[in-house]
Amino acid sequence: MVKAYVTAPAPLKVGIAGLGVVGAGVLRLLNQHADQLAARTGRKIKVVAVSARDKRKKRDIPKGDWRWHPNAIDLARDPEVDVVVELIGGADGVARNVVETALKQGKGVVTANKAMLAMHGAGIAALAEQKAAPLAFEAAVAGGIPILKALREGLIGNRVQSITGILNGTCNYILTEMRETGRDFGDVLKEAQQLGYAEADPSFDVDGVDAAHKLAVLTSLAFNTKADFKAVHVEGIRNVSAVDIAFAKEFGYRIKLLAIARRTAKGIEQRVHPCMVPANTPIAHVDGVFNAVAAEGDYVGRVMFEGRGAGSNPTASAVVADLADIAAGRSAPAFGVPAAKLKDLKAAAMADYVGRYYIRLIVRDQPGVLADVSAVLRDEKISIESLVQRGRSEAENQPVAVMLISHEAREADMARAMKKIAKLRSVLQAPALIRIEPF
Repeated sequence: MVKAYVTAPAPLKVGIAGLGVVGAGVLRLLNQHADQLAARTGRKIKVVAVSARDKRKKRDIPKGDWRWHPNAIDLARDPEVDVVVELIGGADGVARNVVETALKQGKGVVTANKAMLAMHGAGIAALAEQKAAPLAFEAAVAGGIPILKALREGLIGNRVQSITGILNGTCNYILTEMRETGRDFGDVLKEAQQLGYAEADPSFDVDGVDAAHKLAVLTSLAFNTKADFKAVHVEGIRNVSAVDIAFAKEFGYRIKLLAIARRTAKGIEQRVHPCMVPANTPIAHVDGVFNAVAAEGDYVGRVMFEGRGAGSNPTASAVVADLADIAAGRSAPAFGVPAAKLKDLKAAAMADYVGRYYIRLIVRDQPGVLADVSAVLRDEKISIESLVQRGRSEAENQPVAVMLISHEAREADMARAMKKIAKLRSVLQAPALIRIEPF
């Protein structure tokens, strides 16, 4: 009898560019679950090269026999590397150069770089297809939540109608703490920085840019369009006050920074901004640093995913999931359809958005103020559902807070009304406005 011998497939040889908290997490996960991954993919996943600027820096990583490349471009060119994991970050510069260098040589790429994908995703996907190289980026959106795989595979039979997400853990933590402690934005932001939940320069997070990058990627995958970051309407949470949080709670709402993409008759909306959502909805109860994404399809209805949206281990989990797909030979177009079939996004103008609004005014406590405000709203065809005044001073002309909730109104009309109200002599601060999402 002649025995048949089956040769084990060669390991998938990986190079990791960037050894920050995520890169370290990827090394630990691959080391700890090596046998499980090999059993599930039919192939070992082996790190053969790494790149970071400072080799002497202490890192919480397992020991390995990988080659060290001080220059990440050299790692991308390393002939022994099959797949490059890009964890450097940034829309352009070194990160983009590493990705494009690797793809041009036919190497697979796994990246967590939402900014790069939001700005250049269609071009990078086209290059990957031209070179028959796999491109994967599950870790770019919502950390450990497998939302991209769900859109690409689990919901493939659906026409997606909308995506709604809490996509930034820093903002969600700040808004949660403001609600639970009654403190204002600045105080909670400082605490978030001390705890490591916010960067020293928190602008990308608190001004909504990080969430907007992620939304542009989600929109591309959900609606088969080219990612168009410039078409995203972006507002952050700097102007949300403790007064707004308390008012929302009193009237059955919670404030969340939501990223929303939605089909409309005039095109696809893409918007990131604070929203009041009913307190009895699932997304209202996603607190702290957690993320959540809800997708609505024509056949499945609404499905919701929740989990940790950042951090070493959750993001490493998403990176390794992509590596496992490549090791197992599972592949699909990065954005759901071939890059050539991605359509230019027809964007719905934010001015055409229609919804209900919360408005906070700081006004002089004097007769006629509400009549003046009401006249402006009337002229812009905006009707008020409810009005509450907070505080009452003994002396006339002292500041008091007035909160209004509107019936449905058009964004362009509301924007004009806010500009006119801000110019009233009795109004002491620019009006604060938060959209109400029924979810």
